[in-house]
Amino acid sequence: MSASQASFGAGPLSRAAALVHTVVTVEALLLLAASPGLAGLFLLRPDTAGLPLAACCLLPLGPALSAALYALHHRGHDLTDLHPARTYWRGWRLNALPALKLWAPLLAWLTVIAFTLTHFAATGLPGWWAVLLAGIGAGSLLWGAHALVLTSLFAFRARDTARLAAYFLLRHGRATLAAASLLVLTAAGTALLTEALPALLAAPLLLSLLHGSRPVIAETRKDFTV
Repeated sequence: MSASQASFGAGPLSRAAALVHTVVTVEALLLLAASPGLAGLFLLRPDTAGLPLAACCLLPLGPALSAALYALHHRGHDLTDLHPARTYWRGWRLNALPALKLWAPLLAWLTVIAFTLTHFAATGLPGWWAVLLAGIGAGSLLWGAHALVLTSLFAFRARDTARLAAYFLLRHGRATLAAASLLVLTAAGTALLTEALPALLAAPLLLSLLHGSRPVIAETRKDFTV
């Protein structure tokens, strides 16, 4: 084998092409895995009474996101040796149940908060309670981002993942801030452009989440795994 053949697929352009191929493939598979719930979600009327149904529609999204994080983390860099689809489905088989154990309670909790805020006038509570609930909801989303990364890449028990995710909220403030910026960016894009934006850009957003979570991943691997 010549030197040019041996180096094929290892240059900067090839690595960039491998990344694009992986991201596009993972995006397509994520949408496919979450499609039953997403289809139901887009068919729902924009009514606060449908919040519990919307939460049910979002259940398949948890395992789909977890599998995408797994595939992106284990992506190949060599254009001649790419198997993103195989890696995605392996991640889905490994992480579907562990992800649901955290995703379902998080969805239920966020649904309660959203329902309370959308009917806040009927509660008779002072206005600062709404601010407090919104802050708790935002904190829950950030906890969920850490928990999703941890459950996608490590084989911990659900309660241990939950504790680690809470621990890393303040332990790695930059990682939490990076996750928060992604949430703000996603919310702004959804409000200004289209509700489909988070689904269409899920893989690039998850890749950014992985990049921001590198300190969390490194410490978890060093201090909490054998």
